[in-house]
Amino acid sequence: MFKNKKNGANNLCGKKIRELRLGYPTRLSQRALADKLQLLGIDVDKNAIQRIESGKRFVTDIELKALSQVFGVTVDELLG
Repeated sequence: MFKNKKNGANNLCGKKIRELRLGYPTRLSQRALADKLQLLGIDVDKNAIQRIESGKRFVTDIELKALSQVFGVTVDELLG
C-alpha cells in the first residue's frame, strides 16, 4: 500500500471528521457515524472510521461526499 511520506497522514480530512463527529449535536460514536454512512450506501465500519480519523486510511471521493452530507458541511470544509 502507498504511504504518504510528506506528513505521515493518508488524508487531509481525518482531524476535521473527528472534530465534527465529537461536536455533532448529539456526539456521534464511530459506530454511529459508520451506520449513517452505511445508510447512504458507503460500506465502512467503526474500524475504518478510526483509521480515517487517525490518518492511516485514504478517503475516497465518494466517502468524502457522503461525510459532507452527514455533517451538513461542504467538501471544502472537510479538506480545509
